[in-house]
Amino acid sequence: MNTLEYDGSFEGFLTAIFDCYAQKQSDARIRKATAVSATLFGVHIPVQTDTSKSNRVWEALKTKTSQEAARHFYCNFLSELPDFEDHLLEYARYIFASDKDASRDFSHPAVLRTAQVARMVGREKHRMEAFVRFRLSGEVFHATIQPDFNVLPLIGPHFKSRYADQRWFIWDQARQYGLLYDLQDLQIVHETPENTALDTTRPSDYARLWKTYFQSTNISERRNMKLHVQHVPYRYWKYLCEKQPD
Repeated sequence: MNTLEYDGSFEGFLTAIFDCYAQKQSDARIRKATAVSATLFGVHIPVQTDTSKSNRVWEALKTKTSQEAARHFYCNFLSELPDFEDHLLEYARYIFASDKDASRDFSHPAVLRTAQVARMVGREKHRMEAFVRFRLSGEVFHATIQPDFNVLPLIGPHFKSRYADQRWFIWDQARQYGLLYDLQDLQIVHETPENTALDTTRPSDYARLWKTYFQSTNISERRNMKLHVQHVPYRYWKYLCEKQPD
């Protein structure tokens, strides 16, 4: 089996799908170049990211399906689940081969899997929008997250709209990149802004204020820890100031 190796970007992945069709690679698979291991069998084909090719694939997907289905496709890419490229390639082949919109044909395994993963990523997006806690460092509000999926590109518009009058920075600790808002634009950055320390060990005045609010609104007699953990899993607690000891 031939393997098309792309650079890890969404545009690179779409370019690889284009090349599968252009090169008539009916049984090929797509993998990130950094994740491919050498094998004795098959051919490794490097993919050069081409925005003209990726745009053609993306526009074709949106034409053949709906805006929601296209978003689900992108969410699946951001999931970073093992071999996600396989079911997305199968999904794209099925969509392109159908005479009508097949994005809701859940009898097809790839369509069903795409919908299931999109829901998982969507839940993580909403959790991050609820669980982000900013701290002031210099003139920039910063926050650290470590989501299960790569949802940073999805949550940017929410925080840009909510905190349009503040400079803020969200850093994904697991993937070592961040999102910076400078009062005008959102920027993807791969290092922390100058003079912005991501120190979560020392509570700021804002963190103390939020913790006081959390404690004052809590009704101890109605405490249900089992339900609470279902909505706020333990793995997120280390970045929630209200969960830190005094």
